[in-house]
Amino acid sequence: MDKKLTVKDFVNIGVFAVVYFVVIFAVGMMGVVPILFLVYPTIGGIVAGTVVMLFMAKTAKPWAFLIFGMLTPILMFIMGHTYLLPLGSLAVTLIAELVRRSGGYRSLAKERIACAIFNCWVCFSHMQMLLLHDKYMELVNMMGENYGPKLERLITWPNMALVALGALVGGYIGAIIGSKLLKKHFQKAGIA
Repeated sequence: MDKKLTVKDFVNIGVFAVVYFVVIFAVGMMGVVPILFLVYPTIGGIVAGTVVMLFMAKTAKPWAFLIFGMLTPILMFIMGHTYLLPLGSLAVTLIAELVRRSGGYRSLAKERIACAIFNCWVCFSHMQMLLLHDKYMELVNMMGENYGPKLERLITWPNMALVALGALVGGYIGAIIGSKLLKKHFQKAGIA
């Protein structure tokens, strides 16, 4: 396997990152209802898992996943989120990249685990409320005067533990669905 990223790989990274962003953004719209903001990472992982798994099958090279995984958090940072989102995302995406690497980019089990871990980046959009409260409230207050206080009551440390668990489970379910739907692509890529 050639380990250097090519122009084709960067095109794949860009195309899949755009598709992933659109899917995650669309699912994220459910967060306009505060209680649904808590299940957004779970649902996002289930829905976007197919996109992530197809990207992994198409671009099985070192650092490609890290680049792909960081584009959405960086874009969200540019759109007004705090620095916590890209920093936390970097940590979980790097772990996911290392899990993929440990499987030689050819282990379906490791790809699924990497997808589940990667999906936890979304939790940092919630963690902003706990760790950078005032800055995040400026962002949230654009949703209306009642939205912020409702969200404040929901985003607690115990609830964040459930959100993180939901993100892992949702990411893994999405990976299973994606790998089953895309079985032909995984076989062609030599991933077993």
